[in-house]
Amino acid sequence: MKLKIEDIDKVLILGAGTLGLRVGLQCAISGFETTIYDISEKALDTAIKTQASILKMLIRNERLTEAQAEEAKGRLTFTTDPEAAADDADFLSESVTENLELKRKVWAQFGALCPDKTIFTTNTSYLLGSQIADASGRPERFCNFHFHDVFYSNVVDVMPHAGTEAWINDLLMELGEKLWQTPVFVQKENTGYIFNYMLMALLGAAGSLRTLDIGSIEDIDRSWMGNFKMEMGPFEFWIQLGLIRLGISPAITQTRKARLLLPC
Repeated sequence: MKLKIEDIDKVLILGAGTLGLRVGLQCAISGFETTIYDISEKALDTAIKTQASILKMLIRNERLTEAQAEEAKGRLTFTTDPEAAADDADFLSESVTENLELKRKVWAQFGALCPDKTIFTTNTSYLLGSQIADASGRPERFCNFHFHDVFYSNVVDVMPHAGTEAWINDLLMELGEKLWQTPVFVQKENTGYIFNYMLMALLGAAGSLRTLDIGSIEDIDRSWMGNFKMEMGPFEFWIQLGLIRLGISPAITQTRKARLLLPC
């Protein structure tokens, strides 16, 4: 059963974590009736509070009116009931913990619960759709649909696996635009899509420069920031991503402030 963009009304988000809550909120802002499912009531409560803060930020930055924010909240439903969550879903976006075994277990569960019409997508950062799709029972309707941040880095990657039906690619590219994202089509499966693959190459090169004692962390960041007029360098990227903790991070922050001509 092929769907068109106008056929998508009810969205299901699996996982109320950092990305799941943001994807769900953007879906609601874009006019979709959105259900966010999680096994944890605490996670859902945290998601509601975080979404409220994001909406305030969007209003403050004049990207939404207060009326639009209220309308978006009215389209959101939160539940720990998998059967209720899956009921009549047109589109599913999964953002559970980045663990292959867990994702396959969740997909087996919701593949059995969702109606035949549902389009299945995973928001995994590094796993391939071909590693997961068969667990859903409907691999031909399965595709990677990967968001970066939603509200700041508004890019979404569309990455089919070999068995994804071609019409789904076109639909997801269109859906990405409706969700206020820049859709990027990844022509073949690749761990890290396009941006994450480039980013890890940059961070790896920066690490090699430090390991080989060619430059200090501050100077490696300073070189990148000065040449590309960026607000942060590769080592501060590591810190922002939560991948490393450095005692010299205040020095990096001072370098960044100096670059921006801000008072330290």
